[in-house]
Amino acid sequence: MSRTMIWVIAWALPWLCCGVSAQEKSAVAAEASADPQYLQQNNAQRAQVQPGNNAPVWRQVGQGATGYSSLPMSQAPEAGNLVQPFVQYPGSGLTNAGEAWRQVRNNWIIPYGGSLLFIVVGALAIFYWRRGSMVLHGPTTGRKIERFTPFERSAHWTNAIAFCVLAVSGLVMAFGKFLLLPIMGSNLFGWLTYALKNAHNFAGPLFAVSLVVVFVTFVKDNLPSQGDLTWLLKGGGMFGGAEVPSHRFNAGEKLLFWGGVFGLGAVVVVSGLFLDKLLPSFVYTRGEMQIAHMVHAAATVLMMAMFMGHIYMGTIGMEGAYDAMRTGYVDETWAKEHHGLWLDDIQAGKIPAHRSPVPNSGPIQV
Repeated sequence: MSRTMIWVIAWALPWLCCGVSAQEKSAVAAEASADPQYLQQNNAQRAQVQPGNNAPVWRQVGQGATGYSSLPMSQAPEAGNLVQPFVQYPGSGLTNAGEAWRQVRNNWIIPYGGSLLFIVVGALAIFYWRRGSMVLHGPTTGRKIERFTPFERSAHWTNAIAFCVLAVSGLVMAFGKFLLLPIMGSNLFGWLTYALKNAHNFAGPLFAVSLVVVFVTFVKDNLPSQGDLTWLLKGGGMFGGAEVPSHRFNAGEKLLFWGGVFGLGAVVVVSGLFLDKLLPSFVYTRGEMQIAHMVHAAATVLMMAMFMGHIYMGTIGMEGAYDAMRTGYVDETWAKEHHGLWLDDIQAGKIPAHRSPVPNSGPIQV
């Protein structure tokens, strides 16, 4: 094949693929873009001056125009829409919804959410370094009081384990790309995120059910009571001298219950079930899923920040707190120092010291 033949084929091939003849090409105006109405031309008008140029169609697609689709609107309302229309979410610019969601996630939720969690961890570490664990000031008596029944502990541990699975998997999916991917490599990180995403999906419904059980189980003892305001004003005595007396749960625990378990918990559960497409009577669209994700992510970060303080106080922050949830019992000295009003009610006979059958070798009756 001659060099001239090759040159002719190379010149004509793009026009043949576009269905535009050489004659049409020669008729194209050299300065078609000089027309003042150039950007307002529809696809038919553009074809008159630039055959094969479908820019108007793709411009409409980019602006969120919905084309024809044979799929039923009731089942696939976005089937004819390739690019979402322009919106402006809080924290984003005016752009198509997909890009607006990306801006909120990458510019707000990821950096500020990560910073909040880092600050909470740092604050707890500094507090433990300066204050240490809250130890008992008096000797133990050997007389035990049942703080949590087996059912209450089962509900709490089920919810706590589900929360930890969701928290770890959520943190990896949110921040793993920046922290773990450069270290682990794409193959191992891909398998890790795949496994954690499935664990997240299965642990979510378990967390939702156990959260309802926890709420119903503990709501009675978390109602506001006399002395809660005093406890809050004095910070529970954590930064001063003696601890402020409280009932079974102090005001700080009640704030965690109503703000974290009930308030943020409800938001996290509903938005999570929506993202899993488990709520009936919804036709899930991209825009609704994006809003649900932003709400879910923001509420989850706040919930984790609150629960970090709860986990700290329930483990290394307070002597005897972990044993209370592990065995169900606390010493009388522990109850007197941390929940004095609760102990007073027990000694007055208003509350039984043991709500579960006591084994022969079990705790001594108060």
